[in-house]
Amino acid sequence: MFDLDKWQEIFSTIRKNKLRTLLTGFSVAWGIFMLVILLGAGNGLQNGVSGEFNDDATNSLWIRAGVTSMEYEGFKPGRRVRMTLADYAYVLQNYPMLEHSTARYNMWGASATYGNDYGSYSLRGVHPGHLILEKTDLLSGRYINQTDVDSERKVVVIGKLISQDLFKGKNPIGEYILVNDVPFKVVGVSDDVGSEWEQRMMYIPITTALRVFSRNNHIDQIMFTTGELPLEKTEEIREMIIADLSERLQFNPNDPRALYVNNNNVEFAKIMSILQGIRWFVWIIGVFTIVAGVVGVSNIMMIIVKERTTEIGVRKALGATPVSIIALVLQESVFITALSGYLGLVAGVGLLELVNSYLPDTPMFENPTVEIGTAINATIVLVVAGAIAGFFPARKAASIKPIEALRYE
Repeated sequence: MFDLDKWQEIFSTIRKNKLRTLLTGFSVAWGIFMLVILLGAGNGLQNGVSGEFNDDATNSLWIRAGVTSMEYEGFKPGRRVRMTLADYAYVLQNYPMLEHSTARYNMWGASATYGNDYGSYSLRGVHPGHLILEKTDLLSGRYINQTDVDSERKVVVIGKLISQDLFKGKNPIGEYILVNDVPFKVVGVSDDVGSEWEQRMMYIPITTALRVFSRNNHIDQIMFTTGELPLEKTEEIREMIIADLSERLQFNPNDPRALYVNNNNVEFAKIMSILQGIRWFVWIIGVFTIVAGVVGVSNIMMIIVKERTTEIGVRKALGATPVSIIALVLQESVFITALSGYLGLVAGVGLLELVNSYLPDTPMFENPTVEIGTAINATIVLVVAGAIAGFFPARKAASIKPIEALRYE
């Protein structure tokens, strides 16, 4: 039930101590403000870093051949290691726990022509699993499928910027383009969040790429996703693949430059661990800042109780219960803390929204906002903090004996 008399007393006390209440409230507001700003900055950093991983599957292993730097069974250093589709099939057969997979053949500076329009773009020969490995989105049509690979079809998926360059808004699906003067049927248009460069990419079946454009049948990469395998297991698989391929491709398994096997599981886990540490650090700093403000509220309530000792004694002499005295002090404490904290919360969220609206696109910092759940948690923290701040002064007020309070002056 709303007690107007209590609220009049609270506002009367605040008016008598305007400066003290203002400074105390500011300390609480500043604590919440800094907590919101730090959390927003932490979210912006996490979103930016996570966005960098959105371009590729984070639960994946990428294998790329290099150049030997160590002797091995009569082979001198400096020998280039070559992989073929047979090596891809070998890994696929011996590691059935791996999920989506693709080999990849890269070709830079491939020409694409449609009518009188042409351009120079990058080309990749891939398996169907490449769609998952690169997190490629299809805007229209379809992606490369297994039948395309098995039949060595001359089909191509083009990036959306290639579609804009060559087709000028016309639907490209079913049309033919010349890729290095070889006709390919367009079966899909893709988009990739990675970069504009990948939006100017052509994808064709890897078997077709090797037959039409490769002179030596060599592939550039082998890529797999590891599903829900634990991090330790993916590292074990990585070591096993290096050992197996070193024997197959004839290089020293301890040679760090012969074969590069990048475990995205490990890299992603490291980044997420760092970001989680940053979030905990932000919360610790923010909470301690709030605690400083709460201590200020508690101190001012102690002073108020001391100044109102006689008044509290009179109330108790007239029959006021300890519970009513505690409720009065707690109500004032929670009011000051909650109002100040709410103003700090609104100011912090408002500043983050302002910054976010004018923030230029950056690869490592994106959308520095605070979730609604965080705002609710902050509100709960405010109420609890206000109650804690007022508890000890309230308990002191409730323990005052009427006869002693009346002699206080």
